[in-house]
Amino acid sequence: MSSSQWSGTRGEALTSRRAVESGQRATLPISVEVEQYAKEVLDFSSHYGSENSMSYTMWNLAGMPNVYPSSGDFTQTAVFRAYGAWWEQCASTPLPFRRTPKAFHSQDYIELAFEEPVYPTAVEVLETYHPGAIVQIMACSLNPFSQNPPTDVRWEVLWAEEPTKVLTPQARQFSPSIKQLSFPTNLIRVEVNSSLLKYYTELDAVALRGQKERPILSRYKMPRIDICDLSDSDEELSDPGASFRQAGDGKHINLGNGYFDKLPYELIQLIVSHLTLPDLCRLTQTCKLLRQHCCDPLQYIQLSLQPYWARLSDTSLGHLQGRCTLLQRLNLSWTGNRGALTLTGFSSFMKACGGSLVCLELSCCHFLSEPCLEVISQTCPGLQELNLSSCDRLHPQAFTHISKLTRLRRLVLYRTRIEQTAMLRILTFCIELRHLNLGSCVMIEDYDVVASMLAVCCRSLRSLDLWRCRSLSERGLAELAAGCRLLEELDLGWCSTLQSSSGCFQHLARNLQCLRKLFLTANRTVCDSDIEELAANCPALQHLDILGTRMVNSSSLRKLLQACPKLLLLDVSFCAQVDARIVQELCGLFPNVAIKKSFTQ
Repeated sequence: MSSSQWSGTRGEALTSRRAVESGQRATLPISVEVEQYAKEVLDFSSHYGSENSMSYTMWNLAGMPNVYPSSGDFTQTAVFRAYGAWWEQCASTPLPFRRTPKAFHSQDYIELAFEEPVYPTAVEVLETYHPGAIVQIMACSLNPFSQNPPTDVRWEVLWAEEPTKVLTPQARQFSPSIKQLSFPTNLIRVEVNSSLLKYYTELDAVALRGQKERPILSRYKMPRIDICDLSDSDEELSDPGASFRQAGDGKHINLGNGYFDKLPYELIQLIVSHLTLPDLCRLTQTCKLLRQHCCDPLQYIQLSLQPYWARLSDTSLGHLQGRCTLLQRLNLSWTGNRGALTLTGFSSFMKACGGSLVCLELSCCHFLSEPCLEVISQTCPGLQELNLSSCDRLHPQAFTHISKLTRLRRLVLYRTRIEQTAMLRILTFCIELRHLNLGSCVMIEDYDVVASMLAVCCRSLRSLDLWRCRSLSERGLAELAAGCRLLEELDLGWCSTLQSSSGCFQHLARNLQCLRKLFLTANRTVCDSDIEELAANCPALQHLDILGTRMVNSSSLRKLLQACPKLLLLDVSFCAQVDARIVQELCGLFPNVAIKKSFTQ
């Protein structure tokens, strides 16, 4: 659904929206301002909700507001999967990449299509709970509804800022000042960073205001520095050996590098290692000495191209290819979509640079196909970490190639279409797995079988994410707890088939005494006995989520807080027996623990 409103002013309230008949639209002058809501959600990196419902999903951002101006926790809003710094503290979190630009803050994104292309005058985001996560708003030259897409897809930043910490969780209309564009757009991308928030941010709707006619002030083209320009030309590079040249009067002029080229090679390498990738590429074009240092493969042991997803292409990968012969960690997350990367360009790069790879991040890479995964399996024999999060367009058959990566220790398959047969094959051969994420993998039919295989083949498993895996029963959980005794993190959020009355959670606590993170989100059956068993057996516990249970009271929580001195996060939102007064009392007694209590108005 979408809404489109013509208005000559911007003072009208969001609540007074009128439908415009097609006959009226033709008679209005072309310079009036258009207000429209998102027609369609095209892509996103994560969401809290299920793949088979609308509650807390990104799809709620299509159409008119459902909640605003109300504040609180509502299922009709869009909610991303994570918030705060809790996830970054877990053992399953990968190491950050060096050379990530300080200005790159984005952790999640959503792309929205609007009905009519306009020259934007405002983008308004209705945040209904814990606002402040938005760090960047972008616009694209591509019309997603056009039958003739342009050959050059351009993304421009309309607004960007560092993450903020808003003191109140109340709803707000966020409408930052945006820059003018030289092209019309009906494709908007909102990027967020929730690391400073105390709880999940919730978004209700996004409005795009703009004019059909190009504003006068935007009739010039802003110069762009493109990461694709990575080629090296000998013609314009100075020779560091030719330090002096003779002037017309016979005197010598010093045109060399001074004492810089006398520095130890390792010291110059250290200096240039602090540059971002674009700066490194620009410095390559200054002189032969610096080109030698900037093209040294040792500068490309780690390479994160995610911050440059909007400009990365086959051409830029080709220019980098010769420098990445020692590449060990590569981040291509968010890159290559809408034809920017092809199988040919990706395969060429992987065949040249994949031999030493141990870590490959490919989150939200929709250019990936089965031949791409086949190339990875053939060219990266030592790969230990593979992230395919939200690669939801990969054919189920493609995942069988992962089983050839027998040294894998970390595998993220969140929101993919992997099926049970492929998953079991992977577990059969990838027995060194330490971290596995199968959250929202809805095409796996029987998670008890997967749990049993994990217990047999992957006894060194440290973290397991089974978020919204609805076929797991107490039998599969018991086998998992018996076979994977080293588990430190276990996410069983929204696994509604697990019942506390079977004793499965108490058995879990007794067997997994190394637990540091346990999510039992939305399991209504979690009771005091389960909490007391955790207190008695899991002293290292740091993160516990029991949102939604109706059978836990303050006495068992007090025992848990006393027995687990390392506890950092306790989510008791919508726990019927734990009211705001109890939470306030516990916060006073245990100030080092972030006790979360969500609400709905």
